[in-house]
Formats: sequence, C-alpha cells, structure tokens
Amino acid sequence: MTSIACAVMRGGTSKGVYFLRDDLPADATLRDRVLLRVMGSPDPRQIDGLGGADPLTSKIAIVNVSERADADIDYLFAQVLVNEPRVDYGQNCGNILAGVAPFAIERGLVAIQGKRTRVAIHMVNTGQIAVADVSTPNGQVNYEGDARIDGVPGTAAAVPIEFRDTAGSTCGALLPTGRARDEIDGVAVTCIDNGMPVVLLRAADFGISGYEDRDTLETDATLRSRIEAIRLQAGSMMNLGNVAQRTVPKMTLVSRPRAGGAVCTRTFIPHRVHASIGVLGAVSVATAAVLPGSVTQGIAQVPDGLARRLVIEHPTGEFTVDLEKDSADQPEDTVRAALLRTAALIMDGRVRVPGSLWAGR
Repeated sequence: MTSIACAVMRGGTSKGVYFLRDDLPADATLRDRVLLRVMGSPDPRQIDGLGGADPLTSKIAIVNVSERADADIDYLFAQVLVNEPRVDYGQNCGNILAGVAPFAIERGLVAIQGKRTRVAIHMVNTGQIAVADVSTPNGQVNYEGDARIDGVPGTAAAVPIEFRDTAGSTCGALLPTGRARDEIDGVAVTCIDNGMPVVLLRAADFGISGYEDRDTLETDATLRSRIEAIRLQAGSMMNLGNVAQRTVPKMTLVSRPRAGGAVCTRTFIPHRVHASIGVLGAVSVATAAVLPGSVTQGIAQVPDGLARRLVIEHPTGEFTVDLEKDSADQPEDTVRAALLRTAALIMDGRVRVPGSLWAGR
C-alpha cells in the first residue's frame, strides 16, 4: 500500500480531505484515480474510502505555496462524485476554502503572524483571490471559539473570509447572458456568477412553496426533471458549454423570506438538494437579490446603501453575506463580498491506496 499524508477537515458546512500538492501524483489522470480511491468512489456508500456518501462530504483540497505575488498559497478544489468515477474541477468551494488557510499554517506553508494570521488564497479553479483571517494565539491555529454557523453543531473559532474580484470568475461576466432575467421553458430565470455560477428560479413557478425540506424536493422526480432540463439549457447560455457531466451551474429556488432574512432558498447542487447553501452560491444569490430586474424582485427584502448585509435563508438556517459597492451608479458592479465561516481539524495522518494504483513519489 502507498501511504499519503493528508488531513480530514470540516470547512464551513462541508467536510473534505486536504492534501499538499506535492504529496499527490503529478500526472492529473493518475491523481484523479488516486482521489477516487481515497474517497471510495464510485459507490453510493463510499464504503471503501473517506467519503461520506454525500456530495458535501466528498470533497478534496489540494494546496501548495503560490508563485503569485498577490497570494500566499494556491488552492485547487476537487469535487469527487459519489456514484460516478469522476472528479470535477469546474468550480470553487467556499466551504472547503474555510479550512485551507488553517491547513496551510499547520503544514508550515504560511508563517504565523501573531494572534491572528491573514492568508491570501489563490483559488486555482477560477483564478480569484480570497483572504482568510485565522485565529493563531500562542503560535498555533486555534479551532475553538464562540462563532456559530447554521448547519454545524456547536461553536468554533471564526474564520472571516473576504473575496476579491469574483464577478464572472467562471462564466466571464457577472450576468453571462447580459441580462438580469431570461426565460427558459417558460420559466423566468436569473443566470449569475459572482464566484459560483447559479441559476435562480422562483419556487412558485414550479407550483411549490420553496419551504419544502430536502427529502421532499429530492423525491419529486417531476420537479427534478424540469429543473435539470432548464439547467442544461442555462449552461450553454452561461458560457459553460455542455454541463450534463458538470456540477455547475447550481440551481436555486427562491421564495419570500420566513425568518427575517433577505430571501429563502433551496439549492440543487445540481442533482441533490444542499442541506444549507454553498458559500459562493450564497454570494451569487445575495448579489442577484440586489440587482434590479432579477427574479428575486418582489420577493427579496434587501436594505439600501452601498454596504449591505443580506441574510440568505436555507433548509437548516441562514447564511449572512456582506456586499460592498464603490458606486450606486453601477448596479451590476459588486466590488467586495465577505462572510463568516468556521473550520475543524478532524484527523491528521495518512491515507493508504493500493501500490498497484500508485507506487508513490
């Protein structure tokens, strides 16, 4: 067996396996085969690997020191599909991102700066920069604290994250179709990319409230079929090409908020319903909520001003996004987005794969 150093970490509301790039095969095809074996895919239970039989727990972070002047480290995100022998690099993951800076510090890639350490992260999948602020008292990463995020039990140390220049990171433009609203199969949609390609749809247009639980939505075969048909068409419209084998765009049903937030959401990612909402998905939804003419108009409750705090409601609670713009004259120009996540180090050790698959470096 070949032994590979790794850590299992919770980042936000997701869980994944974190690797240093140099501890994995240099050849991309072989690397994917190794990652599939590490997670136990394809298998609905991922019984022979570290995956948790759910897209939210079948994720990989690959980290290395960055050569960019504006970043400390590079972070490549890999979504390992549960039921298919496939690894998808077509998106970022803002939840797994929350564990990247602590992992880099633990591995000695970034020097501790004091009580708090700021880490500039180059998100390789899209080329954008995020800055994470990590608690590092006493010369080490601190994971304990009083920050609470919905979808995670208990509390932990806060990891504030600021995103820079995420608009159009995957699709080339914040509004890749050039419009705040389009129509697909008779349904009004907003196609947007502020860090994550998302298609917003009104839940009422599908004859549902948008407050249904995850299981109810996933077992509605007719609903899933209609949403997937729209997704396949939206992919081409969003400059993503044929998305039949991709995990973007995400599909988010929106409805009026019920708990004092800006908007209520249910997100298909794309074939399962998210237990909460993805970090960058929440940023894209929040951005759509403040855009005139989007499908959230008449539904979303948003504050005025250049700096806005929007609470995005989801199946297990809420997600707060801070948006800041430089000018009110450019409604489509979202300059900065920031949010709060937490992380946990669960296991630090080695995972083993057959030597016949990879003999190691």
